[in-house]
Amino acid sequence: MTDVTRTAATLDELRALGLSVSVDDFGTGYSSLAYLKRFPIDTLKIDQSFVRDVTRNEADASIVATVIAMARTMGLRTVAEGVETAEQARLLAHLGCDTLQGYLFSRPLPYTEFQAWVPAWRARPSGPLPWAVPAA
Repeated sequence: MTDVTRTAATLDELRALGLSVSVDDFGTGYSSLAYLKRFPIDTLKIDQSFVRDVTRNEADASIVATVIAMARTMGLRTVAEGVETAEQARLLAHLGCDTLQGYLFSRPLPYTEFQAWVPAWRARPSGPLPWAVPAA
């Protein structure tokens, strides 16, 4: 990441192959707003440290809402990491988060178990999911 020109060129090559580029754990560690300006990014993954208390901590909720709004205005998608409750999922969906990831859906699975899990997920009873936000 220190060689901005080389990193940007490599990411451009990956995108040309049809891959998407995500910034993981956005808002913590080495992630930076400068990445959004310098690199061809598709998705911001909101770190679970903000998602964990998003329904109980006003500062976390504000950070998450701001990241989602900023990503939307920049044409980026968002993924919330560490979603464990339907309440978190409802709030994140209401804020416009594109994708939710976490134990609410499934624990990490080996590939063979994942292959069995997908049809079961697709076959779940129809109707709104417990965290779905009604269409306006």
